[in-house]
Amino acid sequence: MTTNLSRIIPPENITLGLEVTDKQQLFDKVAQHLEKQCALPAATISENLLEREKLASTGLGHGVAVPHGRIEGLKSPIAALVRLAAPLPFDSPDGQPVELMIVLLIPDNVTQKHLEILSEIAEMFSDADFRSALIQEKNPETVHSMVMSWLPDHMKKA
Repeated sequence: MTTNLSRIIPPENITLGLEVTDKQQLFDKVAQHLEKQCALPAATISENLLEREKLASTGLGHGVAVPHGRIEGLKSPIAALVRLAAPLPFDSPDGQPVELMIVLLIPDNVTQKHLEILSEIAEMFSDADFRSALIQEKNPETVHSMVMSWLPDHMKKA
């Protein structure tokens, strides 16, 4: 059984210890990484993420965020898990800076799948033990395996 998220986050999209000083630099670096996979200019990706962030913070609380954007011309959803070298202020509801995030890019014409993926990410990040394990793990391959094997409650066998 696989989740929507596990289908769109390849191993090369796990970044641990990313050094940034603000959201703009964060989005620029993530966009540069995703540029070839998306077949879109990094500037388009970065601007989209920043514009969405201006509407309302994508910080969820507990040191996590889900920066996301709907992008015209994107062929299929893509995601990246990013752990920052130092927590970054993110205007989260609990006021805590963000250290861990999943950046999600969705084609502009996809609505239901967008909501399903965001729901999965929110559920995954709501598990304190899982969050802690993602923050502490030093090996990107292990982090990827953890994300790939995670299942939401409704998909777990009784």
